[in-house]
Amino acid sequence: MRIHFGRTTYALAAIGILLSTSALAQTAGQKANEVGEKTGVNSVVGITPTATTFVTDAAMSDLFEIKSSQLAEKKADPATQKFAAQMVKDHEKTSAELKTLLKTTAPAFVTPITLDQSHQDKLDKLASLSGADFSKQYHDDQLSAHKDAVSMFERYAKDGDDPALKAWAGKTLPDLKKHLSMAESLDK
Repeated sequence: MRIHFGRTTYALAAIGILLSTSALAQTAGQKANEVGEKTGVNSVVGITPTATTFVTDAAMSDLFEIKSSQLAEKKADPATQKFAAQMVKDHEKTSAELKTLLKTTAPAFVTPITLDQSHQDKLDKLASLSGADFSKQYHDDQLSAHKDAVSMFERYAKDGDDPALKAWAGKTLPDLKKHLSMAESLDK
């Protein structure tokens, strides 16, 4: 017995495959957003974080920048200390802006006041180093952190789900891009 599949059967199979692929991609995107920015999946896939994820990750990024840069102000070479002082100043400013914005637009959002485990581990590792090893690790951390922040802020400024946060992300983005450029110049 021979089974004959016509064009309609193949077309229906193709449509089924496309629909299931689309559903899988959407599910993967939702899962990536639930995990947050820490994995880098959102950045690679181009998914815009939710307001909650954006607030938490932006605040965590600022907190890490401040704490690691305060450490660098004490332990690093003079050029790195200058960069670190600028990071402390700028990230304290953006932290204050975010907290003020949240008080007026989204009081239910709470920014973290302590580092999460992955950021604390990075800070602990940095604190254990000295000299050239410290500077290299601090430079690497700054480069990575600012690449991640620029990516997240770009995506949120473009397609964020909260208008006030979206505007703040767009306003903050040029400074983060400047920080990234500065971080790229640290080892030159």
